[in-house]
Formats: sequence, structure tokens, C-alpha cells
Amino acid sequence: MQKQANNTIEVPYKETKRLSALIQDYIDQNQTLLPFCEQFFSIENFEKQIEKKGAFFSNADRSCLWFSLNTQYFIDRSISKKEISGAVKNNIEALRDKNTFTITTGHQLNLFTGPLYFFYKIFSTINLCESLKEKYPEYNFVPVYWMATEDHDFEEINHFTSIGKTLTWHDPSSVKNQRGAVGRLPLGISDKQDLEAINQDLQQLLGNHKNAKELQDLFKKAYLSEDADNLAAATFRLVNLLFGDYGLVVIDADRKHFKERFIPYLKKELSDKYTYSKVQETNSSLKKLGYKTQVNPREINLFYITEGQRNRIEAQGNNFIVSNSSKTWKSLQEIYDEMDSNPERFSPNVLLRPLYQEVLLPNLAYIGGGGELAYWMQLSSTFKKFEVPFPLLGLRDMCLLSELKVSQKLQKWGGNYSDLFLSEFDLRRKYAHKFSSFPLDFSSTRQLLHLEFDKLEVLAKKTDASFEGALKAQRQKQLKGLQVLEKRLEKAQMKQLIQQIDAVVAVQKQLFPNGNLQERSLNFSEFYSCYGKGFLQVLKANLNPLKQHFKVIEL
Repeated sequence: MQKQANNTIEVPYKETKRLSALIQDYIDQNQTLLPFCEQFFSIENFEKQIEKKGAFFSNADRSCLWFSLNTQYFIDRSISKKEISGAVKNNIEALRDKNTFTITTGHQLNLFTGPLYFFYKIFSTINLCESLKEKYPEYNFVPVYWMATEDHDFEEINHFTSIGKTLTWHDPSSVKNQRGAVGRLPLGISDKQDLEAINQDLQQLLGNHKNAKELQDLFKKAYLSEDADNLAAATFRLVNLLFGDYGLVVIDADRKHFKERFIPYLKKELSDKYTYSKVQETNSSLKKLGYKTQVNPREINLFYITEGQRNRIEAQGNNFIVSNSSKTWKSLQEIYDEMDSNPERFSPNVLLRPLYQEVLLPNLAYIGGGGELAYWMQLSSTFKKFEVPFPLLGLRDMCLLSELKVSQKLQKWGGNYSDLFLSEFDLRRKYAHKFSSFPLDFSSTRQLLHLEFDKLEVLAKKTDASFEGALKAQRQKQLKGLQVLEKRLEKAQMKQLIQQIDAVVAVQKQLFPNGNLQERSLNFSEFYSCYGKGFLQVLKANLNPLKQHFKVIEL
């Protein structure tokens, strides 16, 4: 565990035990994983990635991207021109240049950003761009946030937790009995009334915190303005307000002018079922190596979007149908014709969306959580089949926000932050040993016992076999008895030292709400209300996905 500047402490991921075996091995650069990622994540490997993506992404591709982004920001916008920062304008313009590349992260449209790790993803992406610019000054690197506007699981995104309370957008009028793309959810009068009530609840929670009013205004500008006519527009505005000054470019790819460029790949998906066959092969290879797979492919990995609905496209004989719908195409050509005329009606699923992203962008790397990287690693052979460069995969920063007094307490107790990642029971056991005035470990006694029985075995070999067998049984009996005594002593000390141990557990519970990682539970508002924009500055100063450790940031 290493102490860094700005009161940031790095804990090796292995000590946290919070990564799957697949992602831990990826971080450790286990060579058996190269077929699933092509290159490991390091700043040196970006040189080859720049060469590959530069050869793939044409000037015509750049012109189309530039046009689409200008349409999104300056024509179909939910923000005023004055709210678009100079840094964002410069980055959009730079994307026309063959020496400009993107680094991308993506996330759902969680209400008011959802859990903290949303910020960790974005600052990991922004900071990586800056590190790359230092390493490769002849190139430009643009951070991109890809909005998951086509997801249809509203219950995953309709809430956030702050100051111990979960605030939920329960029943918006626009989602009753529907399963459509959440980005298209219209924010009508009644929906904005519900969202206004959530904002008021948040303000009551934040009370007199000096930045509470700023958060209230941020919520209003994002969700309650006239321009926020759907959830995608509200999220677009919120992210721009938070990160626009850092040059973050936001993409809502659920648009006709973006999807037009993906039509050739959509047609191949329907005719050749590349994703299905290649992911099945990859899943089999991963399972043989002992890894769990994140997602399973379908024969057709596409949805059909209509008002309030996003349903799977399935093959039925020579026909294609939309599940839970009467929609049918009687031939491949018929569905191709609709793709050509209305590409916005076709939506990639979780396995095809990464390909969509990499076709649209001059992208070098995707920054995501462990679960995301796991399913990206299922797609390497699919990308090869489609002849699209596979990006480098970077694990976004994982963080714990703490206070200096916590590390002072841990120091006083003879522990460190790594201890807090233990289960509560193991934490209690460890600190019973630390606080005890005498050893609770009978290892030395166990060694002496073995030595004495080893001497007796020498004698046993000079007698008959029955004595030797009895001696062996007695050894096991004595060792087992010693183990029972050791556990009883440990339990007694845990009880006797309960007040001291409870103090350690209280710190753990404070930093791991309900036993979960803080970053997956709490919303940024809890910290922004105390520190204001300084909170964002601290994250910006301390996150770096190239340093692959769990970071404890002491505020």
C-alpha cells in the first residue's frame, strides 16, 4: 500500500478482493488473455493502437462524425450555445483532423448521475487523454461520454442515494406499461412535477450545507428546464454542465445520422450472425480457462424501437419478427429496405453496441468497470470478423472517499485501509489479535507439538505398527484439540475487546454502506454539498487509470 500526494493512498486490487478472476488476471497481464484483448492496457501500447485506428478511420468518417456532433450540439440541442464551453467546441472541431483520436466511457442515464463511480469513469477518461497528450504530443485526444440512451431498464436508473436516503422517480407518466428506450422518455408536465418533488426532498436532506443551493440549481437546469423534453436531453445537459469545462464530448448515438453509418454492419449481423457464432466460440474458450462469462449472445443481437417499445428482432423461418409485436418482415431484403429508410428504428444490444461505438468514433480505448471489460473481452474475435480494430480496455478508477482522521485511527490501531476490505467477521478476528495483550495464535505451540510427536515417531518405528498408528491418531487428536482451544480463546477475546473492535467496525460501516462499495451506493451530491466544485477538482487531481490500484482519497 502506497501513500501518494494529495492524501491519496493506493491499495493493490488483489488486497481488496473486489475484482473477478478474469479482470484481476487482466490487470496482472496474464498472457493467456491476449487472444481476448489483443493488447494489455499500457501507455506504450497506444502507439500501435493509433496506427491501427488511423488506418481504419477515414477522412470521410471524420467529416460525418463532425457533422453529426455539430447537429447534436448546435441544432438538436438541449443546451444553449453559451453553455457549450470553448474546450468542447475545440474538441469537436479537432475531430476533423486525422491526428485526433477519442477515449470513450459509457454509462446509463441514471437520475442525477446515480452512484459515485459515474464520476470516476469520466475523470479516468479525461485524465487518460491528458496523459496521452504528454506521451504523444503530435496527436490530440478527446474524452467522450457515450450515453446509454437505448437501454430500456428504467428501474435501474430511476433513483439515487444521498445522506442515507434513496430518492426515487417512481411512476413517470411516460413509462407506464412501456419497455422503450429510456433516452426517449418524454418529460411532460406531471413528470417534471415529480422531479421537482425529488429536488425538494434532496434540499431537505442537504439542509444548510453551503453548496445545497448550487445543487438545486443544477438539478433544475438539467431536468426542469423547457429544453429538457426527454431524459436523454436532461442527462446531456447535466453532464455538459458538470464536465463541459474539461472538454468532455457527449454522444447520444440514438440518432438517424449516426445510425446511417452503421447500416452495413447491421445488415451483416442479420445475414451472417457473426456476433452469435464468434461470441459462442469465445465464451467456450473463456470457460475452458476457468472464467465466467458476462453475457450470452442471441442469434440476432438487434432490437426494434418504436414509441414506448424496444423489442428483440428474431428470425422465424425466412421471416423476421419483432417479439411482443405484430411487426414482420417477409424477407431479408424487406428488412434491409427499412434499415435504409429508417435506421433510427434499429438498436444494437449490449454485445453489438461496442461495435457501433468503434465504427462511429476514431476511438483508441474504452474505460469501464470490471463487468463492462469482461463482456468487451468476449468480443475480440467478433471485431476481427467485422474487420474493425478492437480498442484497448482500461479499468476505470475505483475509489473510496475518506477523511484524514480515518487513517490516523487505523495507524493508532496498527492497521491500514486494506483491512477495511475484509468481511466484518474477518475484520473482527484480525483486530482481536491486534488488540490482545497476549498472542492468540498457537502456531509456536503447534510447532512444539509436532517436534515432540516427531521424536515419538522415531521410537514408534522401533516397535510394532499398531503403536505407530496410535501415535498418528493421537497427533491428529492433539492438533484438533489445540485448534478448538485457539478458536475459543479468540472468541473470548473478541467478546472481551468488543468496544475496541466495534470502533473499527464502525469505521468500516461508514465507508462501506450496507457492506457495499461506497462508489456503488452514494451519489456525488453528498460530497458536493460539502466541498462544492473543489470535490470535482480533487477527483480530477487524483484519478489515473494508468495506475492500476484501488485509490483511497482523503478529503
